[in-house]
Amino acid sequence: MRRNIYVDNLPLEEAQQRWQSALREHDCIQPREELIPVDQALGRITARAVYAPNSAPFYNSAAMDGIALDFRDTIGASEARPRRLETGRFTPVNTGNALPEGCNAVIMIEDLQPLADGAVEIIAPAPPWQHVRTIGEDIVISELLLPENHVVRPIDLGALLATGVAEIIVKVPPAVAVIPTGSEIVQPGEALRPGNIIEFNSRILAGYLSQWGAQAHRQEIVRDDPELLRRKLEDVTANPAFDLVVINAGASAGSRDFTAQVLEQLGTVVVHGVNIKPGKPVILAIVNHKPVIGLPGYPVSAVLTLRLFGKALVDQWLGRGPEENPTIPALMSRPLPSKLGTIDFVRVKLGQVGDKLIATPTGHGAGAVMTLVQADGILTVPAASEGIAAGAEVQIDLLRSLKEIANTLVFIGSHDNILDVITNLLHRRRPLIRLSSSHVGSMGGIMAIKRGEAHLAGSHLLDEASGEYNVPYIKKILGDVPLKLINLAWRQQGLLVPKGNPKGITGFADLKRDDISFINRQRGAGTRILTDLHLNKLGIAPEEVTGYHREEYTHMTVASAVAGGNADTGLAIMAAARALDLDFIPVAKERYDLIIPTAHAADPKVAAVLELINTSREFHDTVTGLGGYDLSDCGKLMYEQ
Repeated sequence: MRRNIYVDNLPLEEAQQRWQSALREHDCIQPREELIPVDQALGRITARAVYAPNSAPFYNSAAMDGIALDFRDTIGASEARPRRLETGRFTPVNTGNALPEGCNAVIMIEDLQPLADGAVEIIAPAPPWQHVRTIGEDIVISELLLPENHVVRPIDLGALLATGVAEIIVKVPPAVAVIPTGSEIVQPGEALRPGNIIEFNSRILAGYLSQWGAQAHRQEIVRDDPELLRRKLEDVTANPAFDLVVINAGASAGSRDFTAQVLEQLGTVVVHGVNIKPGKPVILAIVNHKPVIGLPGYPVSAVLTLRLFGKALVDQWLGRGPEENPTIPALMSRPLPSKLGTIDFVRVKLGQVGDKLIATPTGHGAGAVMTLVQADGILTVPAASEGIAAGAEVQIDLLRSLKEIANTLVFIGSHDNILDVITNLLHRRRPLIRLSSSHVGSMGGIMAIKRGEAHLAGSHLLDEASGEYNVPYIKKILGDVPLKLINLAWRQQGLLVPKGNPKGITGFADLKRDDISFINRQRGAGTRILTDLHLNKLGIAPEEVTGYHREEYTHMTVASAVAGGNADTGLAIMAAARALDLDFIPVAKERYDLIIPTAHAADPKVAAVLELINTSREFHDTVTGLGGYDLSDCGKLMYEQ
């Protein structure tokens, strides 16, 4: 199997210098002016909330090039005792391939030793779901994608199309041919089968180019065939209607990544590989005196590398200098590790809490388009850094205005589907209020209140000794913080199982069974504590539960794992079961409260939330319709100190 390699791994500054030098040498930049209409969706305002009709990804897919297999076949592998895997015990996969039936892990091609007879050797065991993008990892069906009164940005188009939403500006050169590539991608609205990816990257890329002042012309999908790609590149680079070419996907090192070798045949590859994350395998080339940018296939990688190299080209064509992104200092809400030797571009949400501007990462993963939808700014972690400590001051390149950020309410704590309802209703207000929610569990929310990093936190921690919710933990950890504890809802927690409960699960005792796989919540989550409480009562050790150490951060991702067949059961709220059409085995009715420091109680944003939950009939009707909620105490003061 022939694979490409990166011809460079250049420092970013050196790559930019080489690129600019080559552009001057080949006389590539020839500015011109004309007027054109814009894509209809860009700049439009949403009239109703948009929810995801499908999950993304909607199938389990390989996150790396390598082999897919059952992780149990790797148990015991070590450098001292390599494990031999015969042909038939694994399936070669490329990034994005659907995971074959019976497989639950991927081993990277770099970690394999091919043998002459077709078998391979491995020297380390693979944990379950290693290097696998699981169903709903990025977006979960019924998740709020865009609230009402939202100005649609290019990344929003991608988020909509990624889940199958097919319906819902500029007029200047240069003209850019945007070429999507890949045999697995299909147009929005086409029938889907496992292995397909809805083609939305070209919409995102063309949208940003239009926003920056270019004319973007999306081309037909080019399948994974070097001859087809060569002919397409010859056509667009010879066409005087195009000034610049952007190719999406095929820049990496997979067996179907042909972009670099085809560009070498047709012209000059100036750079292939830059020490940035995401976006390392970007290609910068020149064909027929026209710049060609080869972008990675993952949407976040594609967007960030286009911002680095494509926007500068558009600026030059328009005769304007590079735009200085507004930056602002902020404090990190939690530790952020980073790989030494690579520039790391981290997407963050921002919110002003008292005199502190708090930055919270929206998530990671080059394929997670929602991390850019939700992002307020970009944090650049230098190549010489191994990470950033919680509370450290950092500089953020803003993606939103300071006014929008000032109107952001910072919520940190336990996840609940009610937060989506609050987000949408707050977004209707004028001036609108944005809700930035970080789902780090109940204990994480309490610690954020202690550090003064949140306007409010959500918690449902049960103290086993007293049978009381939240108050014992508040007294112990937040005893010196004046605050109010306001009830949001009583909610049903239970075990989620596929429709019809095919394995006959009746309760936590079944988690000891060899044929049952469990999906857990993260440490510090109230749901995790409730799980441990029930296991302890039954005398079941975590090691006896298959999947106990596999963690998710929201009720919806737990539900998605069960709905997608990646787990037999998991503990979550009834609303998550209803949303994904799962059966629900009740376990507990628990109290979910909001912790509000007295210092923020008079903040107009906090006051708006309290007014909403106390007086809005629409709020109450919507939440009740989700299933599993009792709002009889909603808005009631449960404790004050």
